[in-house]
Amino acid sequence: MKNLKKLRQSRHLSQQKLADKFSLSQQSIYKYENNLSEPDIQTLKNFADFFHTSIDTLVDYTPAAQLPDSSSLSSEETHLLHLYHSLPEDMRKHVLALLEALV
Repeated sequence: MKNLKKLRQSRHLSQQKLADKFSLSQQSIYKYENNLSEPDIQTLKNFADFFHTSIDTLVDYTPAAQLPDSSSLSSEETHLLHLYHSLPEDMRKHVLALLEALV
């Protein structure tokens, strides 16, 4: 849950306020943010929906199969790809449509 704290703080929420939104304890949020325990899959889904992100982003996970050969990409391309992978699926579709319209 590496990114939970960043996402929570970006919304100016305390651990208690986030906990209240999901009927959890403040201690649970603290444990998730400090890798002392892990939320169940439904809680992960709820967090992802609330923060408009993916579970992968919440847990800072990128499957190896999705990583391009970085030696063939410029630093700008690598950065753009990272940003794209950080978007929720529905936003990726909008970005793709915009790029196709521009090309």
